[in-house]
Amino acid sequence: MPIDVVAEVLANARLSPDYNVVTLGAPDIARLAKPGQFVMIRPAIGLDPLLRRPFSIFEIARDGQGTTTGVTLLNKHVGFATTLLYDAQVGDRWSVLGPLGQPFVPVDPPSEAWMIAGGVGLAPFATLAEALAGRKTPMTLFYGGRSARDLYYESFFQDLGARLVVSTDDGSRGEAGRVTGPLERALGTAPPDQPITLYACGPTPMMRRVAALGAETGRPVFVSLEPVMGCGMGGCYSCVVRVRRGAGSHYVRSCLEGPVFDATTVVWQALGGH
Repeated sequence: MPIDVVAEVLANARLSPDYNVVTLGAPDIARLAKPGQFVMIRPAIGLDPLLRRPFSIFEIARDGQGTTTGVTLLNKHVGFATTLLYDAQVGDRWSVLGPLGQPFVPVDPPSEAWMIAGGVGLAPFATLAEALAGRKTPMTLFYGGRSARDLYYESFFQDLGARLVVSTDDGSRGEAGRVTGPLERALGTAPPDQPITLYACGPTPMMRRVAALGAETGRPVFVSLEPVMGCGMGGCYSCVVRVRRGAGSHYVRSCLEGPVFDATTVVWQALGGH
């Protein structure tokens, strides 16, 4: 069951004028969290915004002795709530509900894990990478953004043993172009019998393309979807996603049956995007 706590802001690391990482003192939530799960948050004081906002759990925060102290959130301020989080001060208090949702399931060797992240789609992969490192699973992070200004935390993944493949739309870091380009080439040269599981989070067109590449090469793909969520508990039905079940399809609540889905079950046309 999720826990509802009032968490103190322990740190706010501003990575750029757009991105920051906030540490919230929520150790009970952190101890329960699994890779890919999320929390619903809002300031503990005031009614604006009225509804909580969903954020993937980025890291499990620990002190110098290794004791779990809370969770971190990777944030890009693009609207009112994300700007509040960007401007959060140490000592502020936020209402935090979690952990919520269905997680990623880390694979074990000899399988490899390839993570494909676009922009803030990096968020669910820090905890997944830690879990994979604990299993000694070989892992690669394909990390893409519009420009170098959208890429952070490469060393975090490298320190865990991940191979890093970077691309940017404008070529300001790594290869110029979409992150699915180097992914497609890597899949094309991988031995057909090499077990590889793909994990993706980011813009819908990127995840749709990863799903197609997985189907073409016979590799399983799991995606973390990011629909609008009003409550995170299945009560408001704002986050429905259309999935295939048996001979037909129907809508499910992403906050309960996701945000992680087997990509083969997702009706991608119903998600929009280009």
